Amino acid sequence: MSENHIQTWHEIIQARDPTALDDILADDVVFHSPVVYAAQTGKTITQHYLSAALDVLLNDSFRYVREIVSESHAALEFVVEIDGVTVNGVDLITWDEDGKIRDFKVMLRPLKAINLIHQKMAAMLNAAS
Repeated sequence: MSENHIQTWHEIIQARDPTALDDILADDVVFHSPVVYAAQTGKTITQHYLSAALDVLLNDSFRYVREIVSESHAALEFVVEIDGVTVNGVDLITWDEDGKIRDFKVMLRPLKAINLIHQKMAAMLNAAS
């Protein structure tokens, strides 16, 4: 079951299609940003953040380099180069019993990458508002 969930996530990443997020996010999903103090709750705000992240992070250098997957959890380590900065991150994803993403946490390193992503995500989110 979890392999299907992770496959669906990879298909969204490969297609770079934020509209597909609507089908896989629980209504009360919680999103944890690496640069926002408080967790964000709800499908709409999570779609907003993840859509911006797809735009900022998904270039030709983006790749998942490690996956740890269980029945309802996944840890997906990624690497991407943006503006000459290597960004290393981890997506921590939890699914509910219906196969919807219930919790999504993004962690980034190093500090230079966090600052760069913060700047780019802020610009993207402000432009969308």
